Amino acid sequence: MLTDDEFNRYQRQVTLPEISEQGQVKLSQSHVLMIGCGGLGSAASLYLAASGVGKLIIIDDDDVELSNLHRQVVYRDKDISSSKTQAMTSQLLALNPDVKIRSLDKRLSKSQLELEVMLADIVLDCSDNMPTRQMINQVCLEQNTDLISAAAIGWLGQFCAFDFSSKRESSACYRCLYPFDEVDQARKCTELGVIGPVVGILGNYQALAAIQKLATGRFHFKVPMLHRFDGLQMQWQYLSITKDKQCKVCS
Repeated sequence: MLTDDEFNRYQRQVTLPEISEQGQVKLSQSHVLMIGCGGLGSAASLYLAASGVGKLIIIDDDDVELSNLHRQVVYRDKDISSSKTQAMTSQLLALNPDVKIRSLDKRLSKSQLELEVMLADIVLDCSDNMPTRQMINQVCLEQNTDLISAAAIGWLGQFCAFDFSSKRESSACYRCLYPFDEVDQARKCTELGVIGPVVGILGNYQALAAIQKLATGRFHFKVPMLHRFDGLQMQWQYLSITKDKQCKVCS
């Protein structure tokens, strides 16, 4: 049961028939692991905390820089040179002090990641490099933990969710979509640039998918499917992700 204060805080969510009080209670009991506290993580974390998730674990080893602020909207000018995880924790607790937040300001080894994923109900991959994404995908598959991944560069963004908790054997994984461990290092926002709202849209997409799965027990859209967003044309494109029978992770 929700307290009176909780009901007042989440009233607009509780009113939705797909969530109701029961779904809000499930959110309050959930454990979310978010890897990456940049632009994607900034947007996703704000809405996850505001929605009332119970536990939020945030991981990043970077400090806040001036060049981050146009797209990493959880931070403020006063946070420059501070740890991203510490600055984010402060902002999220100011938004919703009822959320339990644990921060790790370091890159995790695979064994450490395995432990964190094992404890989580769902994982948001908000990282910015292919090796990390591939390791997260492998560990989530092995642990039967749902994964929500996104990325953005320039005016373009992409999103995909993997229902590993119930479709582990038949479903494709992230490596089926990108069967390599590295990408051209020039494909970074430092060289190609990135428009802030595109990153925010994709981070919000991640939060929305996580909230609906945690509160209602399922994804209400087809998974796995690649959602591609073109910020210049303001268009979405949807592509099915086929399971690779030669995939060294899921086959």
